Amino acid sequence: MTTESKAILIGLAGGTGSGKTSIASAIVSDIGRDGVIILEQDSYYHHLAHLSLDERAKVNFDHPDSVDFARMHQDLVALLRMEAVDVPIYDYTTHTRKEETRHISGHRLIILEGILVLSDSAIRGLMDIKIYVDTPADVRFIRRMNRDIKERDRTFDAVVDQYYATVRPMHDQFVEPTKRFADLIIPEGGHNRVAIDLLKTKIRSLVTDREPSPAALNQ
Repeated sequence: MTTESKAILIGLAGGTGSGKTSIASAIVSDIGRDGVIILEQDSYYHHLAHLSLDERAKVNFDHPDSVDFARMHQDLVALLRMEAVDVPIYDYTTHTRKEETRHISGHRLIILEGILVLSDSAIRGLMDIKIYVDTPADVRFIRRMNRDIKERDRTFDAVVDQYYATVRPMHDQFVEPTKRFADLIIPEGGHNRVAIDLLKTKIRSLVTDREPSPAALNQ
C-alpha cells in the first residue's frame, strides 16, 4: 500500500465462478454505493484490434499475459490518490476495447475483482486487504457455463472446450497459487456469512482510520 493513498483498495481474487461478485455486492450494500467502486480485471485485457477476429478468439484470457497490469497499476495509483481516471470498457464479442471509457473519481473504497488480481506483485503492493475466494471446481464450472451461455452468447460445447483447454490448467498454474498471498481466504464465496461479516467489520475500521482529521480538512 502506498503511503500517499487516501482511498482503500481491496483485492478480490479466486477462480472463475467462485463467488467474487457476491462478496463485492455484499460490501457495496454495507458501505453504500456512493462510497465504493468495483473495478473488474476484465476491463484491463489487452486491446487486440491489431489481430484478426479468429486470432483474438485463440488468445488465452486466463493467462496473466492477457492482462494489461501496467495500465491497471497506473489507474489504481491515481484512484488511490482520489484522482479521476478513464477505465477501459472491454467488448467480449470482439475482444477489443470500446472507444468509450468509464470515468471514475472520488471513491474512498475500491474493490479490484478478478481471477488474477493477486498475481502481480506491484498491484498487490497497493492493496490494503487481499482476499481469495475458494470454491469447489464443479460449482465454479457450472456458474461459468451458465454465465457464458446466457451473458456472452457462447455455446455449451465452446464453454466446455475452453474450460479444458485453458480455464482449468490456468487456474491450477496461475490462479490457485495466489491463495498464498491472501490475507483472508473465504470458502464458498457469498454463502459464507461469518467471513463476510468479519470482512465488513475490518473494512469499516479501515474507512474510519483513513478519514481525514478535522485539522487536515481545515488546511
